[in-house]
Amino acid sequence: MKLAILSRNGKLYSTRRLVEAARERHHSVRVLDPLRCYLRISSDGFRIHYKGRPVAGYGVVVPRIGASITRYGTAVLRQFELMGTYTPNSSDAILKARDKLRCHQLLAAQGIGLPDTVFGDNPDDTADLLSMLGPPPHVIKLNEGTQGTGVMLTEKPSASRSVIEALRGLYANFLVQEFIAEAKGADLRCFVVGGEVVAAMRRQAAKGEFRSNLHRGGTAKPVRPTEAEAAVAVRAAAVLGLGVAGVDLIRSRRGPLVLEVNSSPGLEGIEEATGVDVAGRIIEHVVAAGSPAGPRRPAVRLALPPPGAPRAAPRLRA
Repeated sequence: MKLAILSRNGKLYSTRRLVEAARERHHSVRVLDPLRCYLRISSDGFRIHYKGRPVAGYGVVVPRIGASITRYGTAVLRQFELMGTYTPNSSDAILKARDKLRCHQLLAAQGIGLPDTVFGDNPDDTADLLSMLGPPPHVIKLNEGTQGTGVMLTEKPSASRSVIEALRGLYANFLVQEFIAEAKGADLRCFVVGGEVVAAMRRQAAKGEFRSNLHRGGTAKPVRPTEAEAAVAVRAAAVLGLGVAGVDLIRSRRGPLVLEVNSSPGLEGIEEATGVDVAGRIIEHVVAAGSPAGPRRPAVRLALPPPGAPRAAPRLRA
């Protein structure tokens, strides 16, 4: 099959692994920088050109669209969709996941557990807004932050008010959430592919840090999530319409809570921690779903190796 990967940089680990996995399975694959794709939109059809030449004939496009190019990248992806190309993550699904407020509203509407969250705009309402959430600590998040950027922990009401005032002064969109102390700075990244959790890792924040992101110095080790945790991860991805997603969960006294759903999850951390060929699982899924027979609809299940099974590290050609 002829595959395209939308990525700004073909040398990134995740992009390279997807290319390698596709070629190992004898598929034709090309990396396209979405910012070099340009579009013709007409009632008589849709066209894409890339560096002066038409783009056509791709059965599958795998989006790796960074937050900084969300608007343009999803426009390019939508053009592929309109031209009949299959994608595991539609443009609308990516937009739902990237907007934290919208994502939380959609998940909560389906009864999926989340940290209690408040959102408001007027400074006159700040005191009552915080009273709706409860006493600190509070976690304040920029609505479109990634990899732990724009996430702050406040331990006093005065600190929460000060941070909120500062963000409003910058015209930033943000959410305020309860702090789940019992998680002790750890979360679970469940990697969902085609309705299955194919790999999972437990991330632990560095000493003195509450954010467990690997980019923030966190550490990771493989974990087998419970059936309840896996089911929540799969449901969260399905609610947003994502065939490939990194779902971040936190363990709380009231069960697993979804922190975030990532539509372009990185592969390096999860493959290194678990030894699972996640890139291969993605390619196998998109090829099967994008075949002429139509998308697969697999039963929701946990597709992890049994505890103690030997781990084969993914290969990455130089």
